[in-house]
Amino acid sequence: MSRLSHLEIHMVHRIGWLRAAVLGANDGLVSTASLVVGVAAAGSGKSEVLIAGMAGLVAGAMSMAAGEYVSVSSQTDAERADLARETRELSETPEAELEELTNIYVDRGLDRDLAEKVAVQLTERDALGAHARDELGISETVTARPIQAALVSALTFAVGAVVPLIVALLAPEAQIAVLVAASTVAGLAVLGGLGASAGGAALVRGAARVTLWGVLAMAATAMVGTLFGVTVG
Repeated sequence: MSRLSHLEIHMVHRIGWLRAAVLGANDGLVSTASLVVGVAAAGSGKSEVLIAGMAGLVAGAMSMAAGEYVSVSSQTDAERADLARETRELSETPEAELEELTNIYVDRGLDRDLAEKVAVQLTERDALGAHARDELGISETVTARPIQAALVSALTFAVGAVVPLIVALLAPEAQIAVLVAASTVAGLAVLGGLGASAGGAALVRGAARVTLWGVLAMAATAMVGTLFGVTVG
């Protein structure tokens, strides 16, 4: 019999940048569209709407980059602290660490003898790597990357924010709020579907959950703009 190759494609390696990309694009689209709809609903002219939208794009992109960098850096610091502590424990109490690793494999379903053999062999090969992966849940695949997260978030935020700005620029002044809201709903559905597809999830569910929150955000800002907007003659 011929040997068949078994190729598997997994999505977990995308977690680091996918979360930042989806969050950035979604936030850029929703926040900028909500800002544009709110300002337009308040009776402002097209120039005021565009200025507000551009300011929201720049401020939002910088805020997303800073926020992602700080939050992911905190995760990285925690991972490094855990690895440093594990390195110290492996040096000071190797027998206890071997027993701890053995018990982890026993809890996962291996019998005691096999679990001990696995723990010994993995410890001999890469003790810290084994404990990082199986005790702490830290692996190279899903490790935090602050700079990558910051850049991806800022870029995707700007890309998402451009959509309502283009619509606002091209739309008649009296229809800016309606057309921006409609295009944003469509954009959110596409974004949710793409994010779900990239992550291996259901397209309809991904599109629906993103669209729902975007509609709520725009409705809230439109209400605020309508209630408190003042047109100066």
